[in-house]
Amino acid sequence: MISRWRLLAGLLLLGCAVSPGVRAADDYPSRQIKIVVPFPAGAGPDQVARMLGQHLQEVFHQTVLIENRAGALGTIGAVEVAHSAPDGYTLLMGTNTTQASNVSMMKDLPYDPIKDFSPIIRTTTTATVLLVKPDFPAKDLAEFLSYARAHPNLTAGYGSGASQICIGQLQSRGGLTVIAASYRGVPQAVTDVMAGAINLTFADLSLSIPQIKGGTLRGIGVSSPKRSELAPDLPALAEAMPGFEATIWYGLLAPAKTPDAIVDKLYAESEKFLSLPATREKLADVGVVVATMPPKEFGSFIASEIVRWTADAKAAGIEPQ
Repeated sequence: MISRWRLLAGLLLLGCAVSPGVRAADDYPSRQIKIVVPFPAGAGPDQVARMLGQHLQEVFHQTVLIENRAGALGTIGAVEVAHSAPDGYTLLMGTNTTQASNVSMMKDLPYDPIKDFSPIIRTTTTATVLLVKPDFPAKDLAEFLSYARAHPNLTAGYGSGASQICIGQLQSRGGLTVIAASYRGVPQAVTDVMAGAINLTFADLSLSIPQIKGGTLRGIGVSSPKRSELAPDLPALAEAMPGFEATIWYGLLAPAKTPDAIVDKLYAESEKFLSLPATREKLADVGVVVATMPPKEFGSFIASEIVRWTADAKAAGIEPQ
């Protein structure tokens, strides 16, 4: 018969065998979580982060703070998270810009999109829209291309890697010449188009749809390879410029070496929220489509996206800055 002392010793050994990550997940979260959005308030990633953050706040019974750290094509916010403690309390709402296209956009990227992060979940996808003022001389895609080819001094603003790639593709696939201008974020470029300071920009559907519906901007076409289900009246730019594509995605990431148990806990709650029909409807209303991926699949996807966006940047003639 096993003595009480031997039984107690066995239980103690069993407790010691539980990994620190599992124990951390049992207590997680015990304080405020911060989701860093590396783009301005109102941008697509910000809207998704706020919806998801509200859900996590409700289920975890802890405050979830959304912090906008815009600038330098998202690198400011990405670096903050990459250098944070791997404990699940500082997260990144990353995008194809921060985790993929920046590799080819910047000579000295101050973080590694693969080595410095633990992927949690890809949340959503969307497309960008080529936007001009309502009084722009061209009314549709064919007229736009004709007008732009005849006016090589049009100014085009970009505030993300995707918008910069799109401008590059306008030139490489559309045979246009434009003057590109860098912005702190896409919303600022959109504002300057409305003000007449620049002629055009590319913005996520989440930003574009309200402006198009409100009559403050005109959409010329979308960057997805086919027409978007969220804006079926807008042609795909690829219809007139074969090969034109820039599919946008957002996803939640943590600093590298965050315990798997915490990553899995965040993934499970995020997936549960994003799978709800009401969530999908709300996100569609702001121009994004739920397209989730679990941690390992998301990590492999990011690696493949770095290859794709690097090739797109090279084809568009974009030199790293």
